[in-house]
Amino acid sequence: MTEAKIPHDAIQRRTINTLMVGQSVGTAAAASMAAALGLLAAEVLGSDSLAGLPAAVGTLGTAVIASPLAGLAARKGRRPALWTGYGLGAIGAGLAALAGQVEVFWLLLIGMTIFGGGQAASLQSRFAAADLATPDRRARDISRVVWVATIGGVLGPILNTTEDTVGRSLGLASWVGPMVAASLLYLIAASWAAARLRPDPLLIRAERAGLPPSARTPRQLTEAWWAVRSSPLALLAMGSLIVSQAVMVAVMTMTPLHMRDHGQAWLSGGVIAVHVLGMYGFSPLVGRYTDRMGASRTIRDGALVLVAGVLAAVVAGYQPWLIFVGLFLLGLGWSFGLIAGSSLLTASVPDRNRVAAQGLSDTLLSGLAAAAALTSGLIKQGWGFHWLANLAAALAMALAVAAVVVARQAGPTRMNPV
Repeated sequence: MTEAKIPHDAIQRRTINTLMVGQSVGTAAAASMAAALGLLAAEVLGSDSLAGLPAAVGTLGTAVIASPLAGLAARKGRRPALWTGYGLGAIGAGLAALAGQVEVFWLLLIGMTIFGGGQAASLQSRFAAADLATPDRRARDISRVVWVATIGGVLGPILNTTEDTVGRSLGLASWVGPMVAASLLYLIAASWAAARLRPDPLLIRAERAGLPPSARTPRQLTEAWWAVRSSPLALLAMGSLIVSQAVMVAVMTMTPLHMRDHGQAWLSGGVIAVHVLGMYGFSPLVGRYTDRMGASRTIRDGALVLVAGVLAAVVAGYQPWLIFVGLFLLGLGWSFGLIAGSSLLTASVPDRNRVAAQGLSDTLLSGLAAAAALTSGLIKQGWGFHWLANLAAALAMALAVAAVVVARQAGPTRMNPV
């Protein structure tokens, strides 16, 4: 039996199961790195002054690599794109470990740039879940791949101290152990994708649609941009992905410092844990809601949840319990925006432009998230956390208004386009 004749449901089940394993392992690698990266940078530098720079460079690396990785998927399929991305993550984490061991900061920055490939692969996984999804289950299939990130997101930081202890016992410098562990985890994710993502969902979709492989050329990328720009629904989808990420990153990044300013830095770990639960823990329910209510409406509701979350953190001054509530809602609103935006973008761009548009969205999402993380500190330092929250809430409210306007223009039959 040729790949094109394998039952559709069987291919999709295998694809989703493969993506879920790779996503959980890859997220564990990224979370392990994130929890130790600032500490490692401070050890290398001998101060905290630029300890946040490697994380920002890693996010920029994701932005740079996302579009070429999508181009590889368009030419060769999801399988080579995902194992290449996870492989780059393994190489980047290995270079970060070497940088920590020899205490060379510029090498750490190079490693984190390459490490962004792993994050780019994780982002692309949700689109791979949509390649063969039926219209009535597209958001649910995306949400399943998003949901398993909860496993890695929780286990990665928990195992962090153990990884450091084992690393030191083997003669490694402080906080190099988690970098080595992240490299090994990404190597496992790359091997898993290479071995198990068969048949390739994107190639099957192209074969069944009678489409030739796409070449990543400036013209093809330009056509993808115009395809997005000419569709209000696609623009809304991209806006949802970008705004949800930027609002979430800006506020989440500064919340621990806001709590420190009020003498409660010790609570920040719990707040971030609750935030991560909001981001990933309810993804399957968000996917069902999107499939049932429509992507445009879900984007609107998610934007309103973002507004509620941001304002909860500041509306009554500093109240620790409201910080917990606010960061949970911030994560939940992000989940709405990511899942509904990914589903809507997949549905509203023509097949020939779809993969390039997905790569473009991930590039913009990651690039603007890095900018949000960097500028959030400047805004907090210059005007205070409440002004950062106000600006984030205004941006989220603009997204909610845009969702209402676009949905009305599209008409009731296009609320959840197929």
